[in-house]
Amino acid sequence: MGLNALQTVLLSALIVVVLILPLCVRKVEENLEAFLFACGLFAVTVSHVWSMPLVATALEEPLKITVAVLIAGLIFRKLNTHLQKLTQYAVKTIGLRWTLFLIVLLLGITSSIITAIVAALILAEIAVMLPLERAGRIKLITFSCYAIGMGAVLTSIGEPLGTIVIAKLAGPPHHAGFFYLIQHLGWFVLGGILFMAGMASSIRETSLKRAPGAKAVEADRDHTIRGIALRAGKVYLFVMALTFLGDGLKPLALKTISHLSAGWLYWINMLSAVLDNATLAAIEVTPAIDDRTLTFLLMSLVISGGMLIPGNIPNIICASKLGIKSKEWLKAAFGLGIVLLIACFFILKAVL
Repeated sequence: MGLNALQTVLLSALIVVVLILPLCVRKVEENLEAFLFACGLFAVTVSHVWSMPLVATALEEPLKITVAVLIAGLIFRKLNTHLQKLTQYAVKTIGLRWTLFLIVLLLGITSSIITAIVAALILAEIAVMLPLERAGRIKLITFSCYAIGMGAVLTSIGEPLGTIVIAKLAGPPHHAGFFYLIQHLGWFVLGGILFMAGMASSIRETSLKRAPGAKAVEADRDHTIRGIALRAGKVYLFVMALTFLGDGLKPLALKTISHLSAGWLYWINMLSAVLDNATLAAIEVTPAIDDRTLTFLLMSLVISGGMLIPGNIPNIICASKLGIKSKEWLKAAFGLGIVLLIACFFILKAVL
């Protein structure tokens, strides 16, 4: 059933609210998970898409991520001292600049195999052990999450976006297999990861008084069972909220963006900063799509996903672990995302 005018207006207004309120209202920023959950329920209600399968999916979808966060928290709780020593050794041996470069590069490249979730969990743990002030640490997190988001799309196991695209293009004429996205996006993604690694290596906001393994209050180094469980619970609620929000806004996306040209879709895909990029990919990618258009769409989705906290699972995991607020993420990542989108657009037009 199509949307009527009132539903279209309400859902459009909801997108604006989701974008603006976390940046303007402190209570919303401090309770982002609950806010997005309420928005998701509102979207599903307005769209009239409530169903038992949707509820079941919303309850089941966050389980894998939540369990991973919980288990990783318990593992890192045991290995914390060893990881601190390894981090100290790396900084002492090759210097902070190359340590940051290698962290972003390796996590970005391997995320398509170890998955974006695992890469983000490793990043969140290592980031608090580096001799960085809060602003520098947030920059490292955002640069790394951009790299992880780009790298994870290259296979069907890295993140849901790659899974959906390969599944939808498995038949003729594309016959997409495991290496399909690597062949079409590999060089562009590698360039993006290298750029992010270079940006990370330029971070200079260090604290000479703090050892690499020292604790920082703002970094949320709480390794108690209660703290680990609380973070896992927040991630569960966050992912459930995005599931409801994605399904609730899907009818609006189908109505407004499914028939746009590739050029328009490239910029409209900035919505993946707050809307699950897998949802947008499911709408935009069809067997009739050509390789050039597919490259444009996917690059815009993975770049936009790094611009705000709700845009990608790595963002959510790292923001929860380090207590990064929406305004802080916006300051570090949004402008960079706009520059990346513009640069990527002209590079793709020139190359393709």
